[in-house]
Amino acid sequence: MSKINHSFIIAEIGINHNGDMNICKQLIDLAVSAGCDAVKFQKRDIESVYSKDFLELFRESPWGKTQRDQKMGLEFNKEQYQEIDDYCKKKNIDWFASAWDLKSQKFLRQFNCKFNKIASAMIVNEELLKLVAEEKKHTFISTGMSTLNDIKKAVNIFRDSNCPFELMHCVSTYPMKDSDANLRTIVTLREMFNCDVGYSGHESGLAISYAAAAIGISSLERHITLDRAMYGSDQAASLAPLGLKKVVSEVKKIERALGDGVKRFIEDEKKVAKKLREHLK
Repeated sequence: MSKINHSFIIAEIGINHNGDMNICKQLIDLAVSAGCDAVKFQKRDIESVYSKDFLELFRESPWGKTQRDQKMGLEFNKEQYQEIDDYCKKKNIDWFASAWDLKSQKFLRQFNCKFNKIASAMIVNEELLKLVAEEKKHTFISTGMSTLNDIKKAVNIFRDSNCPFELMHCVSTYPMKDSDANLRTIVTLREMFNCDVGYSGHESGLAISYAAAAIGISSLERHITLDRAMYGSDQAASLAPLGLKKVVSEVKKIERALGDGVKRFIEDEKKVAKKLREHLK
């Protein structure tokens, strides 16, 4: 990915659309109005990801009374993803998705998205990593629920395939407690693997994202929602409209304030210096 002068900001819609295209488009509109660079979804082939026994378990949801009903209700089909693709092009925002299985990754190829994403849960799925890496697209690799050895194996797969990537520090709890953020891991990963490192946050507030930006990140991903009280397991760890707009604005402000590290005696200071040092002449 070409260098940009601010973090690449990803609005994670995930499954917060609740299977409703109208909600989905509202979330895309929100990401556009907030100034995000891309929106991201999650794609699963239900039969590949879950066992038959699990899918038959009882779970009451807006779509029925089994796990299958709930999981299927949160998945978009080919026609709906085409609608997403068309809408994002109309709104001039990139979209991509994290595939949770091989079939889903192959499904996504038809839309020729610019980016790929490895979800934290999938960082240990070497077969999926190899399938993604062979596409040679810039890939965001989340590192929640993983050891340094797990991350090393993933990095080696992408480097062996000559596929551009960056890591994303992540803690996979929903919502994440502030005390679990361990943001210095961003520096650890950057130094250990000599690559760009972003931050994928699941906290309920904004301060941790600001702190990550101050440490220095190449990308920032936050889940978004129209209303944190909506149905869904990710809603509580998501940013509502005002929060998203604020985090995008403030992170960009923080990054401008960080500057390039070159010490300068700026023009506006010279005027002040002339006044305050007058008595030294």
